[in-house]
Amino acid sequence: MLNLFRKKQIASDFSFLHTDLHSHLIPGIDDGAKTMDDALRLVQTLYDLGYRHVITTPHVMADLYPNTPKDILDGLAALRVAVSAAGIDMELEAAAEYFIDEHFNALVEHDQLLTLPGNRVLVEMSTLNAPPNLFNDLFRLQTKGYRPVLAHPERYLFLKQDFRQYTRLKDYGCEFQLNLLSVTGYYGKPVREAALKLLKNNMINFLGTDLHHARHAEALRELASDKSLMKLLTQYEFANATLTEPVAVQA
Repeated sequence: MLNLFRKKQIASDFSFLHTDLHSHLIPGIDDGAKTMDDALRLVQTLYDLGYRHVITTPHVMADLYPNTPKDILDGLAALRVAVSAAGIDMELEAAAEYFIDEHFNALVEHDQLLTLPGNRVLVEMSTLNAPPNLFNDLFRLQTKGYRPVLAHPERYLFLKQDFRQYTRLKDYGCEFQLNLLSVTGYYGKPVREAALKLLKNNMINFLGTDLHHARHAEALRELASDKSLMKLLTQYEFANATLTEPVAVQA
């Protein structure tokens, strides 16, 4: 008898996501890949893990990584040439991961942002405490026509201490991007607990690798071989595969 109620197949890689929206692959401009050879190894890892579309997101932080759209797009162009020469069939684009501070707010005001599809902006903040005007900053971002995506919300343990703040962020129109390695305990037990609770409450819109280096790559390979965790992840619906339109470039 035909079983019309088959269980969803457990994934053995991340091809069910298709697109990764958070990584640090452009060499030499932040704390991600240091050399082009490093970058190629990371791109190959993502390909081997089932990804076919990558939107890499260098840090933009005024004090540490004052990257401009030109810096990032020039780096992307060089990376694309190297990836093509290496024979890796990966679609590569770039946006940025913006640290919420006064410099970021100035970029918003002047529309000098690299965005994800849907005019989304990947943002982060200190893991120790929230910016003093976080909700005003998010509101202003949206009045300018952008859609905030909060990178790794599970890593902000001050939010975990008052879970209602996650709900408030969602109410302010903020989408959430969970780091895949958070469910493995890579960042510690409290982060893993927050990640699992956010998943259970269906608050996660996107999964990202946040891939920086070889240690992350190895941990991602280990996750892909963990049937229990992959079964957990494939229980949920994520919007990664909808990020297929060309990345917008604001200059």
